[in-house]
Amino acid sequence: MYRYIVWSFLVLAVLAQPASAAKKDDFVDHDKKLMDHGGGHMMNFSGAMVMGQNVDTLPMSCKRITGEVDITVRAGRKYAKNFPGTVFTFDNHEWTVKPCSKVTFHFFNDDNIRHQFMIHGLPKYIYKGGMFHLEVTGPGKISGTIIVPENDQTYLAHCDISQHMEKGMKAQLVVGNGGVSMPSIPGVTPYAIPDSYDLGEPEPGALGPEVPDTLFSGFINNTQLVPAAASAPASGSAPAASASSSLFTGMLLIGLAFGLLASPAMVRRVGGLSGNETYVSISATAGRLVRQMLNAENRGRFFAGAVSYLARIVAGLVNYAGRIKPFVSGLMTKSGGKP
Repeated sequence: MYRYIVWSFLVLAVLAQPASAAKKDDFVDHDKKLMDHGGGHMMNFSGAMVMGQNVDTLPMSCKRITGEVDITVRAGRKYAKNFPGTVFTFDNHEWTVKPCSKVTFHFFNDDNIRHQFMIHGLPKYIYKGGMFHLEVTGPGKISGTIIVPENDQTYLAHCDISQHMEKGMKAQLVVGNGGVSMPSIPGVTPYAIPDSYDLGEPEPGALGPEVPDTLFSGFINNTQLVPAAASAPASGSAPAASASSSLFTGMLLIGLAFGLLASPAMVRRVGGLSGNETYVSISATAGRLVRQMLNAENRGRFFAGAVSYLARIVAGLVNYAGRIKPFVSGLMTKSGGKP
């Protein structure tokens, strides 16, 4: 019994160790734990990688190495607190070196996620894709070396993981007098699209052209698309009945007419068939019509026939309305209603 009590206290003592001690032990220096794959490419299975390292090949514009520089770059969330709108960034966003310098970057990732430090635009005959790349899953550190050309140039440095650059991980390396500065470098250059934290009403036209409410009111209320002033009844007159309130709308009449005209043909086609056979027959007919519509050669002829058919339907409706009107008027007269 006492043995179990002692073991329980030992387990609690281990679990009660401060979390900060565990975080400190988690930090990994990967510089001496990389496998060299050749061509300036080194990596390990712990989430660290170097691509494009160059320690001895001079760019064609350089006759000698003018100096050696060590630059420490730190990445993490805590460096973003001074830059509203960013989530994580570098501790510094601009470094200046002399042309033909041998530059060693020591990249520290202070977060518990993966970060990268990449430089673009380097000579492609030395650096594959013109790129130098450091990557480490933090917390940890990794180092890599390049030799910059003689030309005055400004190079983009950033984290290439999805959305990390957009969230603040963007910087620039200036060689000599530099070239055109990169936009949207936190604390260095103006943002290409400045953030706005104004909670007031937007300026007129800031969100695009204003759309009149009447443009959508017809779809929402199933009414005609006419301005409110034009559709409003005159003073003292009785309000007009809504077109959509009538039972016999135009679309309903067209549908009924189409059904009446198509019924004989469908009866002849599906007469004597079972329910399943009827479904198959109708589906085959619909499929054939769709294929005819999609066929470029038959498309014009199909639509011309459809228009002609609709014209005949409309003519039939007009003729039908002319014939039935006297009959309806007679019924209303006999029933005491107005014709």
